[in-house]
Amino acid sequence: MSESHPQPSSSAAATLPGGTSSWSAFRYPTFRVIWIATVISNVGGWMSSAAAGWLMTTLNPNPLAVSLVQVVSNLPLFVLALPAGALTDAVDQRRLLIAGELAIMATAAVFAILVSTHLITPISLLIMTGLTSAAAAVTFPAWQTVVPQLVPKAELPAAVALNSVGVNISRAVGPALSGFLVSTFGFGPPFWFDAVSNAGVLGALFRWRRPARLGSTLPGERFSRAIRVGLRHARYNPHLSATLVRTAGFFVSASAYWGLLPIATRRQAAGGATLYGILLGTIGAGAVAGALILPRLKERLGADRLMTVCAAGTAFATALFGVAHNAGTFVLASALAGVCWIGAVSSLNLSAQVALPEWVRGRGLAVFVTVMFGALSLGGVLWGKVAVLVGTSRALLIAAAAAALTIPLTQRWRLQTGAGVDLTPSQHWPAPITTHPIEQDRGPVLVTVEYRIDPKNRAAFLKALYRYARERQRDGAYDWRLFEDPAEDGKFVETFMTDSWLEHLRQHARVTKADRLHEDVVRRFVIADSRKPTHLIEVDQDRNNI
Repeated sequence: MSESHPQPSSSAAATLPGGTSSWSAFRYPTFRVIWIATVISNVGGWMSSAAAGWLMTTLNPNPLAVSLVQVVSNLPLFVLALPAGALTDAVDQRRLLIAGELAIMATAAVFAILVSTHLITPISLLIMTGLTSAAAAVTFPAWQTVVPQLVPKAELPAAVALNSVGVNISRAVGPALSGFLVSTFGFGPPFWFDAVSNAGVLGALFRWRRPARLGSTLPGERFSRAIRVGLRHARYNPHLSATLVRTAGFFVSASAYWGLLPIATRRQAAGGATLYGILLGTIGAGAVAGALILPRLKERLGADRLMTVCAAGTAFATALFGVAHNAGTFVLASALAGVCWIGAVSSLNLSAQVALPEWVRGRGLAVFVTVMFGALSLGGVLWGKVAVLVGTSRALLIAAAAAALTIPLTQRWRLQTGAGVDLTPSQHWPAPITTHPIEQDRGPVLVTVEYRIDPKNRAAFLKALYRYARERQRDGAYDWRLFEDPAEDGKFVETFMTDSWLEHLRQHARVTKADRLHEDVVRRFVIADSRKPTHLIEVDQDRNNI
């Protein structure tokens, strides 16, 4: 749960929106139990991750091989996030989480056996890391969606804040504990701890009973179509698209120190597993400290300036890693990296959250996760290869320069522009009138809307309608076009398609109150009673025996 919500947290004494205490979500037993269980589980995950990275430096110290540990950890989240988001919307989330956590436990146990019996190889280490991450990737969107079911809506900000605190506590404790166990007892114990740490999460999920959900009047979406609609929404949602650009720009460069830190610790600081664990723990501790000051920084700087500061801080921290040759400098760089990491991740995640209406929230966040982990995976391969060619230190310095360069290149895409947009459903479109029942899978459907306007308003009308077209496409329409009548000035016909009659009915349900405001702008140019929508369904020759 906590891994899925990298949100900024508040201090214990602070209050959240609506006057809610930052600790108030702990009053709800189910949330409290699951929070504690996931923190313990996340500690195990960070222990295993830190041990795997260090283990690769002993099996194959090639920088690319070491960096690939981080790549295969991130790649499944890139590949599986969107299908997992669609799956989350289609099945019982509690059962999906239980199945996923069982798979994680089984994979982690096999991993522990291979390590403890000294059968692990560089290839099998990468395979097992990837399999464990794949199991976690399937549950990632589901964890994101269950928190609102654990606490009342008024307590949701407190719950999100506590999840952020939990993930950073585990990030601080897990690697440090892993380094101690590896240096004292060998590589096996961290992997065994990871294997058994999921038991608490499973117990909490078995005890939890999800609240009943209101049934929809429309049947669930098909899996492949749900993915396609989610991607289309992301493409035409300008608030989300801007967030995705900033996300890709930040994480490609920020991935460098995550992937190269094990080999840099060994070669530049002549450190061992204990120092590596301390450095990862320091990054986590820095993130906890950053979470405590984030609300004040955001209030003072705003989302975009805060993101700029965090990106610049990440560039500086990466450069420090590149020039460091002693433990003190590595620790300083790690602390700065942790503070900037939580600031950037929180800003980007919140920007994605506020850009999405409820009907597509799971898939929209899955697209965000896909871009984030895709950038981390790409960066891991890129900087590992650069390190092979020019050395680890120079690769980190080049990555720092790239991180600094992305700041002016991505500045035009603003964050959290969807915060003031009302994305609640408006339900103001009337149901289409038909003379007989329509089979829901019939399609595609061609929708046309005829407009008549005063010709002198042509430019302003077109500007308003083209803006409204993005909202139609964002909600499921495709092949949007606009025609004008050369024989009658001021007459226009808008056309667009939907995949099926059912998809068009869903489009009616997806229209938000913000969309209604834009629609009202278009209607101001329309001569009274001249707006005429029609709905046409493709004739199927086989269906009609033609």
